[in-house]
Amino acid sequence: MPSERKISSAADCLSFMQGGCELKKVRPNSRVYSRFFTLEADLQCLRWEPSKKDPERARLDISTVREVRTGKNTETFRHNGAAEQLPEEAAFSIIHGEGYESLDLVAITADVANIWVTGLRYLLSHQNQNPEELEGGPANSIRTAWLSAEFCRSDEDGNGIMPEDIAVDCIRRLCPGIKETKVRLKFKELQRSKEKLTTRVTEEEFQEAYCELCTRPEVYFLLVQISKDKECLDAQDLRLFLEAEQGLPQVTPESCLDIINRFEPSEEGRSRGVLGVDGFTRYLLSSECAIFDPEHKSVCQDMSQPLSHYYVNASHRTYLIEDQLRGPVDFTGFVRALRMGCRCLELDVGDGPENEPVVGGRQSLSSPLALRSALEVINKYAFLSSDYPLLLYLGNRCSPHQQKVVAQHLKKVFGSKLYTHSSAAATATGHLLSPDKLKRKVLLVGKKLPAEQESSEGEVTDEEEEEEEEVGGGGEDLGRRQAEEEYGVAVEPKLMKLRKELSDLIAVCKSRQRSYCSSPGRDHDSCRSNGGGGVAGWEVCSLGEVEAGRLANECPEELVNYNKRFLMRVRPSAMRVDSSNPNPQDFWKCGCQLVAMNYQTPGPMMDLHTGWFQQNGGCGFVLRPAVMREEVSYFSANTMGTVPGVPPQILRVKVISGQNFPKPRGACAKGDVIDPYVCVEIHGIPADCVEQRTRTATQNGDDPLFDESFDFQVNLPELALLRLVVLDDDCIGDEFIGQYTIPYECLQSGYRHVPLLSFSGEPVEHASLFVHVAITNRRGGGKAHKRGLSVRKGRRAREYTVLRNTGLKALDEVFRLAGTPLREATDTRENMQNATVCFKELCGLSLLSNLKQCILSLSSRLQSGEGPPGATLTVRDSYPYLEPQGSLPEATRKLLHSYDLMIQEHRLLLETADSIHERITQVQKAAMAFHEDLHRLGAKEGLKGRKLHKAVENFAWNITVLKGQGDLLRSAKAEALDSLKQLELACLSCGLSQPEDSKAMMGLKSIKNRESGEGNRRI
Repeated sequence: MPSERKISSAADCLSFMQGGCELKKVRPNSRVYSRFFTLEADLQCLRWEPSKKDPERARLDISTVREVRTGKNTETFRHNGAAEQLPEEAAFSIIHGEGYESLDLVAITADVANIWVTGLRYLLSHQNQNPEELEGGPANSIRTAWLSAEFCRSDEDGNGIMPEDIAVDCIRRLCPGIKETKVRLKFKELQRSKEKLTTRVTEEEFQEAYCELCTRPEVYFLLVQISKDKECLDAQDLRLFLEAEQGLPQVTPESCLDIINRFEPSEEGRSRGVLGVDGFTRYLLSSECAIFDPEHKSVCQDMSQPLSHYYVNASHRTYLIEDQLRGPVDFTGFVRALRMGCRCLELDVGDGPENEPVVGGRQSLSSPLALRSALEVINKYAFLSSDYPLLLYLGNRCSPHQQKVVAQHLKKVFGSKLYTHSSAAATATGHLLSPDKLKRKVLLVGKKLPAEQESSEGEVTDEEEEEEEEVGGGGEDLGRRQAEEEYGVAVEPKLMKLRKELSDLIAVCKSRQRSYCSSPGRDHDSCRSNGGGGVAGWEVCSLGEVEAGRLANECPEELVNYNKRFLMRVRPSAMRVDSSNPNPQDFWKCGCQLVAMNYQTPGPMMDLHTGWFQQNGGCGFVLRPAVMREEVSYFSANTMGTVPGVPPQILRVKVISGQNFPKPRGACAKGDVIDPYVCVEIHGIPADCVEQRTRTATQNGDDPLFDESFDFQVNLPELALLRLVVLDDDCIGDEFIGQYTIPYECLQSGYRHVPLLSFSGEPVEHASLFVHVAITNRRGGGKAHKRGLSVRKGRRAREYTVLRNTGLKALDEVFRLAGTPLREATDTRENMQNATVCFKELCGLSLLSNLKQCILSLSSRLQSGEGPPGATLTVRDSYPYLEPQGSLPEATRKLLHSYDLMIQEHRLLLETADSIHERITQVQKAAMAFHEDLHRLGAKEGLKGRKLHKAVENFAWNITVLKGQGDLLRSAKAEALDSLKQLELACLSCGLSQPEDSKAMMGLKSIKNRESGEGNRRI
């Protein structure tokens, strides 16, 4: 089996194929047969047995093979029900004959399928080469010369032989991350096979050991696949790979040569301008192929919106570094949080000795910190990781006398950094200022006296917040509110003294109002803090996770609406004395901006929190989804389906392999062998949360192969996270090996390496996962595509968006006008998508492939020998068509016809999108004219209570749908333009259009100029 000996060359593949193996043969009649396939010694034909056919018919001449496809991408696979149970990674098809017939096969593993695909593709491009000549290709000679030079460099004596220790060090230098024991074991195997008595290593043994240990089969297979006829990449091969697979736009030959010069280790390879398997491996492992989008390594979101429109990186009881009761109080808690991008620290301040306030928990048994020292540490590190504002959540338990000292310390330490309302008249709108306007400012969050307070001190409510979730379900505040609700008895809240000096420094007021969800449709402008002096909008409501979770379940829509204007902080339950953490996604989905986390406790919940705030440059502020920010919009945090107005996207993650997995922590009883597997998790709204896992790679932690793909429908991409976790399947004790969590919006498509992090979040040296990421409908829309003809639904089978009835006659008449343009918008979008899907299927590619990959596949059929291609790019009415040249096989003509239909649907969408969008926008504007009078209209129609609330909710739903459908149409138009651009560039790259063809070059320019004119201004 291939797992017993690594594949490092095409000759290894052909040798395996000549030995033969069992493959499953899939027939169109829904039957699957097991057959033993072999490649004849002369490399001219395949044979299989047993077979009822004449032996001369149970064969396939290599000369008749047209192409080799991977995956289930033929009509036989798409319509064979029995084949659905077979793994797609192990499936491949041999397309042969003039009629492009398919021989559809499934190997026992993806590794075996890769060997057959690589060997067959290599034979197609070397049909006239003798078998003995296959070992001596240019890539092998370049690699041999490079290894020989490295051997000579380490052979100090120049005797052509070196000590084993030096040989081991040399291989580890050339291949970082490989284990020393593994290299020594390989040398011992070579010496034992040659019955040597010495441990000294010859050049031949050195090269054999390196090629065996350091050639990653999955990278080699990929290299051969994209290099077509050789085992190395030239600049053109690399350019096509970067554009078609990695999604880089308009790659130049100069940039490709630069990559070759930086990553190819051999001098000969650099001089020839080619990238061998070692250089290609180094490139894939570099930061240029990281899964994290480099755009998000710096601030890339709009930072000019109100503070309430952002998620804020927040910490709970930042001063604690262990549990909540006995854990020590230390400055390192502040330093760690600020270094990790935290923008909201919590300070519990109480009376200290010698009139010096201290920082420490009310229930903590540890010695507190001096407030002045804590503030100086915070001031030192406040803006090292981010220039955006820092919120200090102040828990005030000081006497009035020491409150005055607190105010003095705050002013003296922070100086001009301390933001107060008097320092700017920016509160006229009632909205919080933006992070941009609050750069390098410190905002205090705490209790505040009423604005009209003139005396030196006053009284404010004193809520013992942490007590509300103790055993017994009570707490003073909760009991008071229950008494008010059940018996109608007004219970006076507990009050505390507050000095005006401290109150004046508070920028964001703690709100006592928590009943905003009790009355549906309540005006949130009335949700001002009772007895407080906060400016409208400049307040924060703090809830425990239990109460916040209850509100998220009972009134998720109202919670989202409240958080559009006001800040909400959610803290861990008081029962979490071990400093464990809640799932922050449970509250982010409701729009809660500040989910306070116990930074001292690593684990899955902290992984989600840390991963989420990697985006937007790690500045600590992440813009919330648009559906949670817009004044009139509908979103339910508990939705189990698609979000109105938000296009779902399909994410495919293929876990290919792993590298250098460490032994799990606490698994000392197992020895050095591990059995790893990978869990692929999606976290987000309930409709998106799902988890899948790979098979277990038995006893292989160094270079396990998985080769498994997983598809996910992501309904709210802006709030989704991808988490990859590596676990040990046969572990005694802790099974965790490593993980990586990344926001969905930060994913890069293509072949990527994922660095693994330890349980505490530190990088694990040389440990990584090799994956392939594909995303469809990144800019488009529609539902998840299913395999086969089901994606090409007719109009009768389509599901059109339906607006809801508000019960207000005049308003419903307006919404009814949107029915026709909404149907037209859906038809034009889906017709374009279906035509594109049909073209991809006929190209023999999956639905997740891009159009550049399709043109690459098409060009291989159109180009034969040295003659001109079978079709060339022709511009008609400024749109790129492919004009057939000469006689072509029927299958190729059918494919070109499918291409023409796809272009026609793109053209139809581009020419009608503006008018359809304008009609939808007109209905939206007409409906919004009723927004301010909804309650008056409802009263006129006799609606009140729940019915009126439902009418308002349906109005918001309809506005969200109209805006969303308009956005989908606009995105589809942008997608159509981008697709046409891809097609033009791909035709140029593949030789279907000459660069000097000025007409072809000007075609899309005229489209862009026309579409960026008046039509785009309307959109």
